Amino acid sequence: MKITTIGLDIAKSVFHAVGVDKAGKLIKKKMLRRKDLLPFVAQIEPCLIVMEACSGANYWTREFELLGHSVKLIAPQFVVPFRQGNKNDYNDALAIAEAAQRPNMRFVKPKSVEQQDVQLLHRMRERLTKQSTALINQVRGMLAEYGIVIAKSKSAFKVQFPEILTNETNALTTKGRTIFYQLYEEFTDIERRLKDCDTQVLTETKNNVICQRLETIPGIGPVYAAGLLAEIGQIERFEDQAKLAKYAGLTWKVSQSGNFQSERTPLTKTGNRYFRYYLIEATNSVRRHLPEFKTYYQKKYKEVPKHQHKRALVLTARKFVRLVDTLLRNHQLYTSPRSVES
Repeated sequence: MKITTIGLDIAKSVFHAVGVDKAGKLIKKKMLRRKDLLPFVAQIEPCLIVMEACSGANYWTREFELLGHSVKLIAPQFVVPFRQGNKNDYNDALAIAEAAQRPNMRFVKPKSVEQQDVQLLHRMRERLTKQSTALINQVRGMLAEYGIVIAKSKSAFKVQFPEILTNETNALTTKGRTIFYQLYEEFTDIERRLKDCDTQVLTETKNNVICQRLETIPGIGPVYAAGLLAEIGQIERFEDQAKLAKYAGLTWKVSQSGNFQSERTPLTKTGNRYFRYYLIEATNSVRRHLPEFKTYYQKKYKEVPKHQHKRALVLTARKFVRLVDTLLRNHQLYTSPRSVES
């Protein structure tokens, strides 16, 4: 019997593979050490290899394709319903193979190594941004214990914190001032590393025509443009803007049975959280620069009594997805509605 599909449960050191025929019948199963995986795959006739879209999957995709195999990735949540019996690695591999044979299964697009490089830069920048924000909030809270208040904005912190440290007339003790100086040094180091990241982002986007296309949208700079593109990759990976929105997790759960349809439709949040992060942040900037998005945001803000900003921003981000998809798919620069009308 010929193996047509291999379900592969991947890990760091030990891998479990099951081979099935076109009818889904189990032909072979094997546990493999990392060093034995590629030799094992190399001796098998070209077939479809399926894995969960998890850590390491993109690397193995590239390696298996070089050996002549077709490779597909499945989001883990779509594999769970096909698992039979207790959870173990062989059952997981079999569930992956079973899920792959379903005609309506949705697959995850693998990433190129170049796309991973750009993503790595943005992951590091996001982490540094969070560290900077956390440090600022911690310092503001500790200063309040000495009766010293700093405004919330980061720009105010940069100006006021050094002034507080050099002001000998405030309530800081000698020991406390020493510790705050250490925290300030930590803050400046994070900011220096953030600046280095931004410099690298500028280098990445300088000669990238697609990034420059996104930068024509008012409110979108190199960081947001590069961040969005790093997660999207080739726009042709997505059939339409709805699929692009679903990739970001900007879709809503629907609860319906018979004539009943629930009014509660929470966000799914099952997509790429990094893509969703950049979409939300970029949208928040765009709504301050484009009247069309500002008006839409304000309309959605007034529709509900609770969580107005969060809900309005997410809905505006869904609208922003359509704009991004149009520009990338049609190779267009942004043109304001007014200039088109005139």
